[in-house]
Amino acid sequence: MSKPGLIGPPPGSSTPADLKRSHGRTRDLPDDLLRAASLRLGVMSLLFAVLWVVGIALGHLAEHAIHPESQRWLQLDVGDLIGLGSVVLSLGLFGYSRTGDRDPRFVLDLGLMYMIATAFSLALVFHLGGVSTAGGMILPEISWVGAVVLMFAAIIPTTRMKMLVAGFIAASMNPIAMLISRAQGHSDFGPWTRVLLMHYPDFILVGAAVVIAGVVTRLGQQVTKARAMGSYQLGELLGRGGMGEVYKATHRMLARPAAIKLIRTEMLGAVDEEAAKLAVTRFRREAEAAANLRSQHTVELYDFGVTEDGTLYLVMEFLDGMDLETLVRQNGPLPAGRVIHILRQVCDSLEEAHSLGLVHRDIKPANIHLGTVGLRHDFVKVLDFGLVKEVSNVSVETSMATIPGQMALGTPAYMAPEMALGEAVDGRADIYALGCVAYYLVTGQLVFEAEKAFQMIAKHLQTEPVPPSERTEQTISPELERLILKCLAKSPTDRPQSAAQLADALDWIPADAWGEEQARDWWAAHRPAEQPAATSSSVSPLGVESPSLLTILQR
Repeated sequence: MSKPGLIGPPPGSSTPADLKRSHGRTRDLPDDLLRAASLRLGVMSLLFAVLWVVGIALGHLAEHAIHPESQRWLQLDVGDLIGLGSVVLSLGLFGYSRTGDRDPRFVLDLGLMYMIATAFSLALVFHLGGVSTAGGMILPEISWVGAVVLMFAAIIPTTRMKMLVAGFIAASMNPIAMLISRAQGHSDFGPWTRVLLMHYPDFILVGAAVVIAGVVTRLGQQVTKARAMGSYQLGELLGRGGMGEVYKATHRMLARPAAIKLIRTEMLGAVDEEAAKLAVTRFRREAEAAANLRSQHTVELYDFGVTEDGTLYLVMEFLDGMDLETLVRQNGPLPAGRVIHILRQVCDSLEEAHSLGLVHRDIKPANIHLGTVGLRHDFVKVLDFGLVKEVSNVSVETSMATIPGQMALGTPAYMAPEMALGEAVDGRADIYALGCVAYYLVTGQLVFEAEKAFQMIAKHLQTEPVPPSERTEQTISPELERLILKCLAKSPTDRPQSAAQLADALDWIPADAWGEEQARDWWAAHRPAEQPAATSSSVSPLGVESPSLLTILQR
């Protein structure tokens, strides 16, 4: 691993060759931008469906207003049928773009074909009734087809060549419709070359659309270059939160997947340049400390640093699995044997950190990841060790999420009493929080329920917890229950005095066996068939985007 903070060339110094190696083709855009564009295409197709319906309805109302004595406005004509067919096509594209795990590149290519189909429908509607003339002459005009081509060029990122071909075909729909109209005896506009005279402005707009497509592509490439963080190339956006964004990334040389968290300095209380420098200094200090943690159950921090524009970033291992909050939410309370198996691994991570003087301060189910590592299952990784906790002042009335403030207060539902009082804390505050996690794992419920954050804090300060056995139908041994309640003692001196002591106590608790065999069987039963048993992926074993990388955002 490179020295922390020195991870290669400066951000933004990527060469075109670098980008080509990272993405396969220099014209490729980041996956998250392509996915967002495919969603925009779906929205636009839905809008077109609405416009077709409105256009048909207004056409009939206009017919009735002009000829109130006629009943023609109640009848459907060929143009109406074409419009209704376009509505069905538009809704079909909308549904297709919003269902399943679609390849955004294929969806966008499908959008170009949809553009051509829409252009043909518009051309037929406007020309099957005959060509408009003024004094017997054909006059050039910009039609709706040209406007549609421009809209697609601005909204759907594609290569200039694709836009040129698709745009030319779309613009040709008007001349084709005019020729069809004449073949049916609806129009007589003289030589066929006049169809080009009437619609050459649309072909000019196709040229403008090609220019727009080139601009959109270059903007995407600039985003790709801007996302190059030293030796890592940023990929799709995994999530966004109050502190910043998390991206999937790949090491340029090793092709190793990673997760990069970008942190905005203003979220660290950096209200001015001096405060920003202090925030960066503290960030470096705590990142260096976290990078020195070697427990196999602590998420590995590969690199960290500061970009030229002052953005802080962390490069972490990319995890396969889910956090404990997701696990309980989707599967309910866990059996005692599995809970003990998980807690032992968390203790291993905490013991090392505490021995180095690091207190996590925000142990909670969302910060404990469970998954597969190599051939081992139910493997625990503790996330976010003490990083960037000094953020701007926010009222404790905010939410059940981590409370920002000049000192890290943690998460109200898992907050030790001494933290709530603003007292100095040590590793026993993490022991209390781990007791809250154990309570949640065996019952599926929080130790205390409250609507407001300050009400939750008050209960942690004053209220004795209800024994977990009284809040679940699961079997909980008296020994495990006593140990959980001991971790939840109001006074730090009444709790286990270290993570190692807690792990030793867990070893003496009788429970159903839970080891590698049971864990492997559980993951095999809950992992989709197409998902390999051991892989680094952004998809959890339950087929859901892994939230473990997103929990570090919720600060």
